[in-house]
Amino acid sequence: MRKIILLGYMGCGKSTIANKLSKVIEIPFVDLDKKIEEKVNLSINDIFEKHGEIYFRTLEREVFIELLHSPDNLIIGLGGGTPCYANNHELLKGDNITSIYLKASIETLFNRLTANKSKRPLIADKSDDEMKEFIAKHLFDRSFYYNHAQYKVVVDDKTIDQTVSDIVAVLA
Repeated sequence: MRKIILLGYMGCGKSTIANKLSKVIEIPFVDLDKKIEEKVNLSINDIFEKHGEIYFRTLEREVFIELLHSPDNLIIGLGGGTPCYANNHELLKGDNITSIYLKASIETLFNRLTANKSKRPLIADKSDDEMKEFIAKHLFDRSFYYNHAQYKVVVDDKTIDQTVSDIVAVLA
């Protein structure tokens, strides 16, 4: 029961990379946020609005642990904040777990997130300067947790296929 965990900041490509990787290595991809939404039949935004962040983070850890204990081989894509709460970063190591931090520069993240800013409640109302500052601060705050991953794969200036190849090399 091998688990491959992809983590990183929003916009680093976790879902896109995981979907492609899933096809290449023939292991199913599970998006943690989607699994949480299915479990409680609410969107992530609705969970935050109706129950608050503490409820969400508790649920997030519970579902993450369920996925880790699943008998199936899985690629698990975490939410950008998942490793930073409830000691989830400690779950990134263990038997049959390979955790990979998809590392992107502030510039790469800014360029990617600007394209679909309206779909991201955390940044939807920010100016370009505010957004760059927000990303930089968040990355700084979260890097301690992200760096608990066993491997780092830099995604800057790479195609999806190149990044997937880098991950396949790590998994070999």
